[in-house]
Amino acid sequence: MDLERLGGLSMHIILSKLTPQDAASVACVSKRLRNWSSDDLLWSKFCADDLDLYSPIDPLGNPLPSFKASYQTWREDFNRYPWPLVTRVKRCWDRLKEWLAINFPEVLSTLRKGASEEEILELEKSLKVKLPLPTRVLYRFYDGQELSSEESSGSVPGSLLGLMGGYSFYDHLVNVSLLPLHQMIIETKETIRHIGLGNRSKYVVVAASCGYNEKVFFLNCSTGQLNVGTRNLTTDGEMIPCVPSALISSVHNVKGTQPQDAMLLWLEEHVRRLQHGVIKVRKEGKVRSISLFPEVPPLCSLAVTNGVKVRASSVFVPEFSTIQDDYQKFFFAYSICMSLSPEGCIMNGMTFNSCQLYCRHWIIRCNDNVVDDVNGEAVIGKYPLLRPGEEEYVYQSCSSQPHSPGSIEGSFTFVPGRLADPKGSPFEAVVSRFTLVMPDYIF
Repeated sequence: MDLERLGGLSMHIILSKLTPQDAASVACVSKRLRNWSSDDLLWSKFCADDLDLYSPIDPLGNPLPSFKASYQTWREDFNRYPWPLVTRVKRCWDRLKEWLAINFPEVLSTLRKGASEEEILELEKSLKVKLPLPTRVLYRFYDGQELSSEESSGSVPGSLLGLMGGYSFYDHLVNVSLLPLHQMIIETKETIRHIGLGNRSKYVVVAASCGYNEKVFFLNCSTGQLNVGTRNLTTDGEMIPCVPSALISSVHNVKGTQPQDAMLLWLEEHVRRLQHGVIKVRKEGKVRSISLFPEVPPLCSLAVTNGVKVRASSVFVPEFSTIQDDYQKFFFAYSICMSLSPEGCIMNGMTFNSCQLYCRHWIIRCNDNVVDDVNGEAVIGKYPLLRPGEEEYVYQSCSSQPHSPGSIEGSFTFVPGRLADPKGSPFEAVVSRFTLVMPDYIF
């Protein structure tokens, strides 16, 4: 068939089935085919399919005159990397930005513009490492977070702005941010020297909770694994891997079709949890932050008793754990959220407009063996009063385990009305079993 005799619509349909590279090759056949293969409607489809781009822009967001120019610019800017890796990283960042724009725009504004190849080479030269390809591409899109000294110290009212989130219990507060390249150089040199890993270390500090209780994440540039420091980090350099090692592949192979290091897998898993509502922005007092306590079963437990709803979940705390300790090897924080249904507290057909916690009962298991049976008044010294329509009462505590998995379950004893003015008999609100498990992904 003579393709040049076909009409424009037919040619557009045919060319749209080609890859962008094949469409560009068709342009070399004849002047008419060159005109058809240069149609910007065709290149808008390629930009949408490959890059989720719906306006012609360059990688820094600057407008360009056409979709074809946009596609060519993107390919030229990332020509040293496998193209499937580039499009995968872009989709990861796009999903994260979309979620932040809706749920936590304050964090979105902290993302720095992408790093240049020169800036990445400067880090590699300074630290004597070679970053894994996926991490390089991640930083080409966004160079970590830019937090002011007030934001990084937690003194800005309203929000803790770490992209990777955190948790708190008692006086321990963690909120992890992604470091920009220039800070990675500083933190890596100081940390490596402090823990004595030596000048030939292949570790780079990529994320940390600084200004609160320190929690540090290290990327092994040789293997592509991400590690987090334990309680023994400063004494003997002890770390725990954060991503299943079996998933890491081709971290330095530019010809690999799907290189993936732990940084990319870690960020993708974080985005998945945010998008699916597994973790959310939580407000405690007047402060908002991304909370790592899961809020979706089966990663949390839910129970309702006489109108009292209790949600419970845990998070692994690596900075208090240690591989070498036989008794506190696995350390967990747990969060308890309790609220009263809009209908109030209902007992034996009677409705009460409040109820107040009096005491608690915990059964703690390790490997299905009961290791502790705890009874006591109050929770962290308080006696929450629940009323319909009011915000959840939330508190956090902690537990250590010699082995994983473990679990906690139990009950809270409530009094209808108030402790000082009871309106009915006490009742036990169930706290369904929630797990204490060493996770595949550690954040």
